[in-house]
Amino acid sequence: MSLLPVAEAQARLLNSATPIHRFESVPLDMAEGRVLARDLTARLTQPPFDASAMDGYALRFEDAATPGSELQLIGASAAGHAFEGTLGKGETVRIFTGAPVPAGADSVLLQEDAERLEGDRIRTTYPLRKGQHIRPRGQDFAEGETVLPAGTVMDFSRLTVAAAMNHPALDVYRRPLVAILATGDELVAPGNEPGPSQIIASNTFGIAALARNAGAHVLDLGIVADDRDEITAAIGRAQVAKADIIVTLGGASVGDHDLVQATMISAGMQLDFWRIAMRPGKPLMVGSLGDMHVLGLPGNPVSSLVCGLLFLEPLIRKLASLPPIKREGIARAGAVFAANDQRQDYVRATLGKADDGGWLAEPFSKQDSSMMKVFSRADCLVVRPPHAPELEVGAPTPVIFLRPDLLG
Repeated sequence: MSLLPVAEAQARLLNSATPIHRFESVPLDMAEGRVLARDLTARLTQPPFDASAMDGYALRFEDAATPGSELQLIGASAAGHAFEGTLGKGETVRIFTGAPVPAGADSVLLQEDAERLEGDRIRTTYPLRKGQHIRPRGQDFAEGETVLPAGTVMDFSRLTVAAAMNHPALDVYRRPLVAILATGDELVAPGNEPGPSQIIASNTFGIAALARNAGAHVLDLGIVADDRDEITAAIGRAQVAKADIIVTLGGASVGDHDLVQATMISAGMQLDFWRIAMRPGKPLMVGSLGDMHVLGLPGNPVSSLVCGLLFLEPLIRKLASLPPIKREGIARAGAVFAANDQRQDYVRATLGKADDGGWLAEPFSKQDSSMMKVFSRADCLVVRPPHAPELEVGAPTPVIFLRPDLLG
């Protein structure tokens, strides 16, 4: 099988994915980042009455059209404590922000535009505009109005309006469930003492974090040995849990000790592709097992994370009905990049500011796919397309941002 270009591999994976339209009801305080499954309509009108936008005096415009008008103060209206009467000719009510405008009033005079007189009277000191400083009933939304359509991603502002519409819970699309399976006789969990031929299993934690940040729930299937029966049992646990995606870490190639692909096929997986023209990350396995997507990531930590970023994150976002995260950008080369071969290269680099205010990408001198420390310090991946010619210092180059604070 020839190496598949990255863009074609991504397209094939995403074209096979259908958004999950099963939904669940969640409390409002748990709905941040979730996607509405139904149109959200207002259960009441906001504001529910004509309300004052300022502290001042509610009055009739015809009684105070010009400065110097005198009016009799007959009461007060505060938020939660409305004035119950009706204004008559020459009367005013002290009013506070958010309070109901009394019947008969049509304008609010700012408190600093009035002079208090003896005998509960005021004199206006500034011209009045009819209707000023009044928020009319329903100015924000009306009962029955669709304010947030299905497909809306709930954030802080949308949660606020949902609460104001009197919704204590929301119907949202179910998050995709990602089951993660690490394989390898050489792996032990963090906190254990590795044997002479063993290493600490680290990939699970980065991939799980990436999956959660993309909008998924995570099921950790643990570490299993290079044993077909153990791998088969773990696959079964993912199926019982009705995982939408099973992600395997390591063993997806076809070496003597790489058992994941063969075991998956024996379990009924339909293999789509497994060799990608990219570095790091060539042995990437993509297929399906019933309704479950199968994504076999390389065992090398950096290869696993790069493939997770390029394939797992967009797959989760599509299943979750979330918009893609835009990570692509342009930077200037901070060093000379050699001409590339037939595989698309993802070069770890830090970012600084160029003289023109744009980004300057400085590659690390060592790019081995096992070097997690380098990846943890990187801000971006410099994308070197297949057969790209030498890139000179200062030349523009596409990059993939790794840090959310750099995406703007």
